[in-house]
Amino acid sequence: MKIHIFGASGSGVSTLGEKLSGHLQIPYFDTDFYYWEKSEPPFTVRRNPQVRNEMIISDMRRHEGWILGGSVISWGDHLFPTFDLAVFLWIPTEIRIERLKKREFERYGNIIYTDPARNQQYLDFINWASGYDTTSLTGRTIASHEKWLSALDVPVLQIRGDVTVEQRFRLVLDEISRISD
Repeated sequence: MKIHIFGASGSGVSTLGEKLSGHLQIPYFDTDFYYWEKSEPPFTVRRNPQVRNEMIISDMRRHEGWILGGSVISWGDHLFPTFDLAVFLWIPTEIRIERLKKREFERYGNIIYTDPARNQQYLDFINWASGYDTTSLTGRTIASHEKWLSALDVPVLQIRGDVTVEQRFRLVLDEISRISD
């Protein structure tokens, strides 16, 4: 099974992907690992797209099944094998942003408030994430995700609303059963 899970930052993609990975016994690949080089502070140095694409394709080829978490809509046409299932997650902006603020503090602590450069990075990130549902810019927006969804030629499961991880997990397993029959 090749599953792609995506949505806005803070929508629960990684949490659901990791839970499914453990249950289905297939690897979970997080696009952030490929998109960003390790750096200090983190998430500030983009990896060369050719290197990134070679890395992820190499990792995927070693497995018959996998879960890919994160947005890849601008990574290149025909880069990935055909997904068996695409899962789109959407939750209200206010809930997402509160999750992101909590996650950022848990990851990095007070430095996101006390260090001027890190605080600016944090504020820029929250501002960027806040625009997912309203901005008309290109990139990772609901408009670009919905456009991409409409062009997919695979089963698509859209989970919209403030749904628990367990409910999402069950919905995906039910969809896997449905498309496997």
